[in-house]
Amino acid sequence: MSTVMSTAVSTAVSTAMSTARTALRSVLKPLLPLPRRGGPAALALLPLTERVPALARPCRMHPSVYAIEAAVIDWARRTGLRADPGVGYHRMAGRAFAEFDAAAAALFAQWLTWLFHLDDELDERGGPLEVFQGLLAGAASHPLEAAFADLWRVTSARMSDRWRARFAVNLRRQHEACRAEADNRASGRMPAIEEYPVLRRGTVGPYLFDLVEPCLRVEVPAWVHECESWQELVDACSDVTAWCNDVASRPKERGDAHNLVVLAARQLGLAERDAVAWVLDRIARRCQDMRRAARRLPLHDLPPAAARDVSKVACAYLAAPRAHLDWLLESARYA
Repeated sequence: MSTVMSTAVSTAVSTAMSTARTALRSVLKPLLPLPRRGGPAALALLPLTERVPALARPCRMHPSVYAIEAAVIDWARRTGLRADPGVGYHRMAGRAFAEFDAAAAALFAQWLTWLFHLDDELDERGGPLEVFQGLLAGAASHPLEAAFADLWRVTSARMSDRWRARFAVNLRRQHEACRAEADNRASGRMPAIEEYPVLRRGTVGPYLFDLVEPCLRVEVPAWVHECESWQELVDACSDVTAWCNDVASRPKERGDAHNLVVLAARQLGLAERDAVAWVLDRIARRCQDMRRAARRLPLHDLPPAAARDVSKVACAYLAAPRAHLDWLLESARYA
């Protein structure tokens, strides 16, 4: 066969395969955003794995994931919280910290367990927002306060006063955001879709990003933390994880307007399937923003050891969206 003919055949086969893939996607795409009745709503996030290179492959699981799970269960029982194996916060941490030691993943998984207990206490059981005041004051009368005090003792011991102050500011940010949501619910007010991202960054627990540092036993210099590229990296990572959570949790929160899918449907006049697609578009863009911000970090302005420390934290942030996505797809929390 001549070179020209061989090239023509190869091109024809490639074109045919590309056409077949496009046709298949066009058939499947309308079916993906809304899963089967009874299936996990997180399946609606699967198109992101084709659109966003950073989300294309599942995260590697930490080789000590069972030891991490045991550490979380032991800690939860000791502090009076429950640790449901089907929810699997240890698996989210095991993926996000797969490249680091098991102690880092276990500590972060314990914090995740605490955070989701707090979220349930506020959202599902109508817990009082005064629990935040107890946390900041060092109280230990409520199980959430006792568990927080235990985690805080271990976590803050190796960190500077500047880091502790930053954590406290972000804990207050969550308190204020939860208060704003509670006021909205009480008055029947729906947040404007333009204001929602900032509000959601507060309710998602902004101190989670601060916790990566003590888990990895490093501390990001204050001037790096305050620079534009670092703030954009954190904000974009927060948006991606929060909005993915909104997609996965929307059946659970149908009566609540504090969900980006719900706001898109109501304020933009979209059907639910189209509202999900609209949110996926924004998640994909924020993933791109994360990558751009990471490339602009001022690592060359740092000494080699500090640059390595900052890179470790940034890499954990970049791994978080796919680790969170894998968890949403397997966890019983939103099933």
